[in-house]
Amino acid sequence: MKRLKLTLAVVALISGSVPALAGGPRLVYAEKFADRNCAWCHGPSLQGFFKAPRLAGQTSRYLENQLLNFRSHARNDPLAKQYMWGAAANHLSLQTVRSLSVYLSRLNPKSADDGQQVLAARGRAIYRGGIPEANIPACVACHGPDAQGAAAQGAGQIPRLGGLSYYYLKRRLEQWGEGYNATASRPMPDIASKLSVNEIDALASYLSFVR
Repeated sequence: MKRLKLTLAVVALISGSVPALAGGPRLVYAEKFADRNCAWCHGPSLQGFFKAPRLAGQTSRYLENQLLNFRSHARNDPLAKQYMWGAAANHLSLQTVRSLSVYLSRLNPKSADDGQQVLAARGRAIYRGGIPEANIPACVACHGPDAQGAAAQGAGQIPRLGGLSYYYLKRRLEQWGEGYNATASRPMPDIASKLSVNEIDALASYLSFVR
């Protein structure tokens, strides 16, 4: 009985700070799963480490789609193959994917602030206005004014970019241009392939500072 009361108290405490999923036990399981499996690479608070992206605050539909892509081996970039294919195949049931995605999306995200400050103004101009002479549209049109993503658009394929690490954003943009874009919805692969090295640096730098 004491153990039951303690469990209920923990569930109530967590549910008070993070809205419940379908029920308390699923939320508790998702938190424990993230601590046990995701924190090794993505950080103890899931804010990301270097090239391992921040998971906290990402849109739930995007997270769910990416986890399913890892599980089916559809996402084909090198780090996905090396780290996530096996992890997703061995540990992620469909229910875990859904619960974990919602749990992670409700964590408070923190900005990486690791870009090059001198490039941030140029990155902001590209994000908000695009590059008309290169036929590159403004990022704000899909990713939102604060780069918060849009869970309702594109079946959840539009992620939150604001505050992600400069190093992660830079490498992902480069990879799309290199052809590692099997799961990227249009027009992102086309846009990424047109961006210069300096433009990628500027965009990634600006986004790392967005709160």
